[in-house]
Amino acid sequence: MSTVRLREVAQVIRSKNAGPYELTLDVMFPTEQLYARIRDAGVFSARAMAALYRVPEASILKVVHYDPARAVKVTMVRPLVSGAVGETDVYGAQQHAPLLDLEIPAALVAGEGRGR
Repeated sequence: MSTVRLREVAQVIRSKNAGPYELTLDVMFPTEQLYARIRDAGVFSARAMAALYRVPEASILKVVHYDPARAVKVTMVRPLVSGAVGETDVYGAQQHAPLLDLEIPAALVAGEGRGR
């Protein structure tokens, strides 16, 4: 199966703290059609996000698809509390990196322009 990377088709990919114990990942898409195909295919299921981040599925607290913004929001437990000894990203701003290479079936993005 042919795939494309999420970074090639998403308009925004970012992460941030959702308090000291949780992270939020945001992905926004440029068109309603692309967003709907990816939403309907279940690309951002709790199981898929747990596998991508190598955490137990119970660590994925919410996966919210917000249609008006063509966005997906994933909230997960932080591996370490923000600011804890050994924690290297106090703001959670670098935790979206695994999403950049998330493989999306090419059939879902057929007809969409690549890049932003």
